[in-house]
Amino acid sequence: MLSFILRRILIAIPTLILVSMFVFALQKLLPGDPILVMAGEDRDPEVIALLREKYRMNEPLVMQYIYWAGDVLRGDLGISLRTNEPVLDLIASKLPVTIQLAIMSMLFAMLIGIPAGILSAVRKGTWVDWLANVVALSGLSIPNFWLGIMLILLVSVNLGWLPASGYESPWVDPWKSLTTMIMPAFVLGTALAATLMRHTRSAMLGVLQADYVRTARAKGLRARVVILKHAFRNAVLPVVTLSALLFGELLAGAVLTEQIFTIPGFGKLIVDAVFNRDYAVVQGVVLCTAVGFILMNLVADVLYVILNPRLRTAQ
Repeated sequence: MLSFILRRILIAIPTLILVSMFVFALQKLLPGDPILVMAGEDRDPEVIALLREKYRMNEPLVMQYIYWAGDVLRGDLGISLRTNEPVLDLIASKLPVTIQLAIMSMLFAMLIGIPAGILSAVRKGTWVDWLANVVALSGLSIPNFWLGIMLILLVSVNLGWLPASGYESPWVDPWKSLTTMIMPAFVLGTALAATLMRHTRSAMLGVLQADYVRTARAKGLRARVVILKHAFRNAVLPVVTLSALLFGELLAGAVLTEQIFTIPGFGKLIVDAVFNRDYAVVQGVVLCTAVGFILMNLVADVLYVILNPRLRTAQ
């Protein structure tokens, strides 16, 4: 197992290097000059020259990347041009918000998608299967921003059950934090639930035809035991892997959802940074998002090996 993890980490290293190059090059392609923004309205040539020298902007592009990568390895992602705060501090303040939203969204997705997928596979060809597929297709088709606006109008404006927007830390007010995150988490969770439902159904349909499932039924075991203990335990492997990858996508930040519900997470941070041409923040957020997604890929691979005894013996 340890050798497998080490191999996956070694594979992830060149991926991280390529991602860092892409992030750095992407920043250079963005319109505008951050040095001119920092110089202010006067744009004194001497100030501009000093700033270019300070931030090594007068160096060749390759040297700029090497300097930037070296700073990143030391934990220095630069300074925000707008707030003059370290980018690492900004990310550290927004990351818990995005993690909370991602966890709640995955809970909704798993509580809805996995049971629906199991029922759809067990009741294949019935109205239950048809209804589950219609709901899954709707979840994939309905845009998140439209569903979020409709929920705000219905639940917040008309019924007054939940706040329409805002955010409160769970360490300050757990109940208020829960109420402000339920709707955005549900909006994100429904789309993920549709994906999980389809994969769970597909995996269950394959497993239900296996010989050991037919043997378990022939022994007279209850249907619930056959489905949950024998069939689902083997069908859950691709579902767990997919869940880890979907969680990695959520860590990237749900831009539209966070904007609609005014949640100060990664999505809102990068949107504000792009509009304000805060290039250091854009670089930092994209790089951290890519690292998080690569880590979740690694977690998915490790979970697959842990849950599959045949792969464990092969290592």
